[in-house]
Order: sequence, then structure tokens, then C-alpha cells
Amino acid sequence: MNLERTVRKTAIGLLKLAATQLPEDIVKALEEAYRIEDSDVAKTQLDNILQNIGIAEETKLPMCQDTGLVIFFNEVGRGFPRDLNIYLLLKEATREATKIIPLRPNAVHPLTRDNSGDNTGTGVPIVNWNLTETDYLDITVMLKGAGSENMSNLHVLNPSEGVEGIRDLLLETVTSSGGKPCPPIILGIGIGGTADEAMKLAKKATLRPLNKKHADQVFRDLEKRLLEDVNKTGIGPMGLGGKTTALGVKVEYSYCHTASLPVGINVQCWAARRSAARIYKDGTVEILSHRGESFD
Repeated sequence: MNLERTVRKTAIGLLKLAATQLPEDIVKALEEAYRIEDSDVAKTQLDNILQNIGIAEETKLPMCQDTGLVIFFNEVGRGFPRDLNIYLLLKEATREATKIIPLRPNAVHPLTRDNSGDNTGTGVPIVNWNLTETDYLDITVMLKGAGSENMSNLHVLNPSEGVEGIRDLLLETVTSSGGKPCPPIILGIGIGGTADEAMKLAKKATLRPLNKKHADQVFRDLEKRLLEDVNKTGIGPMGLGGKTTALGVKVEYSYCHTASLPVGINVQCWAARRSAARIYKDGTVEILSHRGESFD
């Protein structure tokens, strides 16, 4: 058993899966949006999206020309072997996946705009770490396109603004974005922590499956209310009008300073490309995000 090879192979498989096949919860939400839509223009857009998803899955080719910036979220168990350079393996996997999937080379120097050509570079792929009390490694991939990422927002509210301030900030973000992030969108909201933590929470929130409700009733009710408010804007699929502007609103939170209320908003397009797998210390791999798939 070669655990290094397993991690590298799993990461490549996850990148391919994320680029070419959406998780079931997102596909079902798009199908439901099509079912309830009255506007012929909106139904046409949703039908095109669903056809695109089907073709990508069948041909195993990326569903969008912007294959995004590569982001990993890792949950590393204390009992998982500690002698692996997981970051290096993920970087190698990103280079290889760029060639074989293929992924569009998107990683550039922020000022010179020089392109590395393989989706790696200083700080890229972006890797988030969390230590857990398990004996396995969970890897989640997110491919984040610029069209939606560019519409994201951060504001530190006065605590007295509360829920209404959060709602106003979200609606301002959505209405000013219009069709730019390729709606129907998924909105992640990070509430609390510090400014940087709020943005991390917002991005993490977009990873929660649409059919998985928040564990806290307060935030469950808030997510429901905000989704209803966003869909009342009528922006609709691709910004051309319709009932479904957002497929979901997801919130993650942290306690914050008594004098502060940071709110981060991460906007995700309909192509919410994510995939996840668990690697056990004996080398066994379990795909968590897509039922019935394997990397064999």
C-alpha cells in the first residue's frame, strides 16, 4: 500500500469529478427550479444548463470553460499518518489534473499576470486545514470560477444593525451582481469571527449540500428567509428574469468581538463544483460527494 500514491490519485480523481459532474443535490435543485418556472426565457436558460450538465457528465469534459481556481479543504485526523507531505501531493495532483482533464490554466501572478500554466504558484492551490480526532483524511475540492468570486463581498457591520443589516448587505450584493455570477447562484454567508474569518466561513458555507439544513434553528430560519428574499428580486437564471435567482443560502458562524459584526458573502455560480473523498490510513478510499462513483 502506497499512501502517497493514493492521496495523489484521489486528489486527481476529485478534481476531475468536480470539473465534470455536479453533486446530486445541485442537479435536483436546478431541476426543481425548471419545474416551478413560469417564464419561457428562464426555462430555456435552465434547460440549457441541465443539458450542459448532462453532456459534461457523459463526455467527462469540464462543464464550463472557466474551470476555476483550485481550492482544497482538508480534515486531517490525528491518527492519520503524519509523515506525508499532503500539500506537495495536492500540488502535484493539480499539475497533473490540469494536463489530463484538462483544466484551463487560471493561476497568474497578481501584478504581472504571468500564468504558471499548470494552476499552481505561490499560495496556489489554496489549501485549508482542520485537525480532527479521527484516523482518516477528508479531502474536499472546490473549483471556484472568477465570475462568481468577483461578486463576493465583505463588510463589518455595527452590531446594532443585526439581522436586518445582514439582509440588506446580502440583497445589495445580489442586486448589484445581476447576471454576472451566472445565476441561479448559491450564497454562502459567514457571520462573526474577524473580517478574514467571516470570508473563510462564507466560502465554507457554500460547500454544505443544498438539502442539508443548518443544525441551529436560528440560522435555519434565517437561511430560509434570506433565500425567499433573494428570489423575490426576480433576477432569475442568467439575469434574464425568473423565479429562481438563488438555489440556496447557507450560513456558517463564529462568536465575535462584542463591538463587531463581520459579515462575509461568497457568491457561487450554478456550476457549484465540489467533490469530496475520505482516505483511511489503510489506503481505502470512500467518495463522499457523488454516489456510485469510484477512482478505479
